[in-house]
Amino acid sequence: MLEILGLDEVCEAVYRAVLAYPQVELAELGERLRIPGAKVRQALDKLSELALVRPIACRPSHFRAVNPELGVQSILAEQEERLAAEQRRIDQIRLAAARLSADFTATRLDKRIEGVERLDGIEEIRDRIALLVRHVSAEIMTFAPGGAQSEASMEAAKPQDKELLERGVRMRTLYLDSVRHNPATLSYAKWLTGLGGEVRTTPSLPVRMMLLDRTTAIVPVDGGDSAAGALVLSGCGTVTALTALFESIWEQGALLGQVPSRGRDEHDLTPQEAEALRLLGQGLTDEAVAKRLGVSPRTARRIAADLLEKLGARSRFQAGAKAVSKGWLTGAE
Repeated sequence: MLEILGLDEVCEAVYRAVLAYPQVELAELGERLRIPGAKVRQALDKLSELALVRPIACRPSHFRAVNPELGVQSILAEQEERLAAEQRRIDQIRLAAARLSADFTATRLDKRIEGVERLDGIEEIRDRIALLVRHVSAEIMTFAPGGAQSEASMEAAKPQDKELLERGVRMRTLYLDSVRHNPATLSYAKWLTGLGGEVRTTPSLPVRMMLLDRTTAIVPVDGGDSAAGALVLSGCGTVTALTALFESIWEQGALLGQVPSRGRDEHDLTPQEAEALRLLGQGLTDEAVAKRLGVSPRTARRIAADLLEKLGARSRFQAGAKAVSKGWLTGAE
């Protein structure tokens, strides 16, 4: 019962003995409790520090119990003073942080226009995302292009993802179909779904993007290099359009726990082939197509060669013309 005061069983036994036998002598305590005299002495010292026992003035080897309320009030007063001092320190830290934040914001005014904030470099992007995510209350939607994700970045994201899901934030993430062949990314995605996150895959994604509570969007400045910088968008119209884009691609995505059931289309093309044809029709190089599909350039070249063979074309220009004439492309792709 006295553990909360930092006292062990020996101390409690000694205190109760002193309480039961007023003006008891030290040696008698040891005999009654069958505890060595040295331990009894140590227990009495601890009890004296808490003002729970006092030696009798004219008989120093004898002790009497003190009303616990007196000793406890002294302990409480000391603890309350410590808490008050700690609260003052916390208030000072909070004030200092607010001042620093104000200075930080002031230095960034030249990077802001209404509804847009520019972030420079990967460290600044990570810091801003961490701050924004802390205030998310309902939902995070993410486009994660690029195929296999970095193991370091996935491990670093786990504590934040776990904390978000535990406080009821809905997390939806779209990866490329190609991650289904990457054990590390697949393992992380399954870990995420095991905690309640939702994951789907799609043949390609237009851009890396994060949407927070349908009010804020984070997109890269350079689609080819997401570490170069990012824009934090809060304009209502822009965020609404990006949210609609996410929902459209999400509805077409395949659940992670299922093999994509999209199969081949009416032209006998797989979803990956159909997407590659659309991207090639836009004039993208094999390297750019590979990046959008999350595959190697070698795989992208193989897919392009297979498409040329299916179309019976000798060049990409001829393949594009035949794809439009066959209805595989609309001509507006």
